Amino acid sequence: MTSPTSTPPPDRTQGDRTQGGRTPRRDATENRVAILDSARLLLNRDPDTSLDAIASGAGLSRRALYGHFATRDELIAELLASGSARITDALSYFDPADSRVAIALIGARLWSEVENVRVMAQVAIRGPQRHLVARTLSPVRHRLLSVVTTGVAAGELRQDIAPATLAPLIEGAALSVLDEAVRSNLSNAEGHRLVMLAGLATAGLSWREAAALIEEHAELRFAEEKTA
Repeated sequence: MTSPTSTPPPDRTQGDRTQGGRTPRRDATENRVAILDSARLLLNRDPDTSLDAIASGAGLSRRALYGHFATRDELIAELLASGSARITDALSYFDPADSRVAIALIGARLWSEVENVRVMAQVAIRGPQRHLVARTLSPVRHRLLSVVTTGVAAGELRQDIAPATLAPLIEGAALSVLDEAVRSNLSNAEGHRLVMLAGLATAGLSWREAAALIEEHAELRFAEEKTA
């Protein structure tokens, strides 16, 4: 018989339900975070990782996982949405007057978000989940188009391609760096620099101009270089 003063251990596989629209219990919130962390880690190792493995990695049952995400696509969509939100939030603190700096900054922020999950990100962008990526990255794409439109009008960017065409080309250049990062295992610092160079080159800068721009602006330098 259980002592009245004893406290049973928390059961992380239960307790995710809410009643009457109340705020979810703390363990439910923690479980959701654990699921996302597990998915982020395991899907980057193997994009075909099962939901059972993801649940196990989070210390939960599969039933508990389904209490948060009904399908695999729903789980991946949440990962992509949270990543896109972090990129958008990070960019909201920066509003450089120079469109070239803004383009480099967008590329750098994109890289900083995906470099630790580059395999999963590549599969998501190129694979069946790409329609989800298009939706979650919509704010970033609108920001890029606005920057390019302003830059072309100001004469800072190339004049031979319309902004509506140039912006997707710049995005494509950044995504090609992700492909190369997976293929050749680029270091974090190499990817950070290359994603900016590729975007700026597509925007019309020479490699020397792009390199000089990155060197002149502290906010574009790799994090470890800023503190060196």
